[in-house]
Amino acid sequence: MKADSDVILYLGKSLAAYGFGRGHPFGPDRMDAFAREAKRRGLLRRVRVLSPVMGDESQIGRFHSRAYIELVRALSCSGEGYLDAGDTPAFKGMFEAAATVAGSVCDAADRLMAGKAYRAMVPIAGLHHARRDAAAGFCVFNDCGIVIEHLKAVHGLRCIAYVDIDAHHGDGVFYAFEDDPCVWIADIHEDGRFLYPGTGFAHERGRGQAEGHMLNLPLAPGADDEDFMRVWAEVEHHLNDARPQFIIFQCGADSIAGDPITHLRFSPRAHAHAASRLRALAERYAKGRLLVLGGGGYNRSNLAAAWCAVLEQICD
Repeated sequence: MKADSDVILYLGKSLAAYGFGRGHPFGPDRMDAFAREAKRRGLLRRVRVLSPVMGDESQIGRFHSRAYIELVRALSCSGEGYLDAGDTPAFKGMFEAAATVAGSVCDAADRLMAGKAYRAMVPIAGLHHARRDAAAGFCVFNDCGIVIEHLKAVHGLRCIAYVDIDAHHGDGVFYAFEDDPCVWIADIHEDGRFLYPGTGFAHERGRGQAEGHMLNLPLAPGADDEDFMRVWAEVEHHLNDARPQFIIFQCGADSIAGDPITHLRFSPRAHAHAASRLRALAERYAKGRLLVLGGGGYNRSNLAAAWCAVLEQICD
């Protein structure tokens, strides 16, 4: 089946609405910073831009507990309080905004599985800290975990790869699936001894039937592109062992030098390299199916440059 367009990109106000107010590191201006740079580089002419899609409770409930979903709904109405110990404040419309992140990611996965595109990007997504029953680290609903469960339940996939190069360890994904043999994870991040959430150590390789499916690659503060390239070879070896049916790429830009809350010193070249190589691996094993999630990034120039570097590679 020929795809309608090689690459689809989700942009729109309802997706940008996921943010915690002006002045917050995760503010609602992040998507616009990326979209302006993508337009300047001519990238929006090379993709099919789609409107965001609001997810439903059946999708969200494949990963999150009902009690937690109801808590989010309640605090979304009041717009007051915190969903966790202090990192993730409630805001009015939070439920709808977080559900739109999850729904857009699942819609992208459905389109890739149907052959309507080969690659997809959802820039405001990759909320990898939320747990099944709790928020964490600016993350309300864990769209990464939701789409993994969606791919298993709706499309019957039994080998899904999740690759994460955000500066923070993707703990909400890693520990939710560390004993799931259907999921293979490779996570390059700043060493948890120096950065939130304090997890993701190299000896953690999965449990039970998933032992060996999980790859943590912690780097010291100040690690640069040379360090990234050194460990990236391990990611490719890991994915060649997995031979995944579908690849999810969380390309958080907070690992770029100059981010206000992290200490890695990658350049957008690292993100471009990862995207290029994951595209090749997706073509080799997964019928081209590569789903890109923007993840973190709190320096607006950095996230625009890194996400555009990724988009350029998946459009090539």
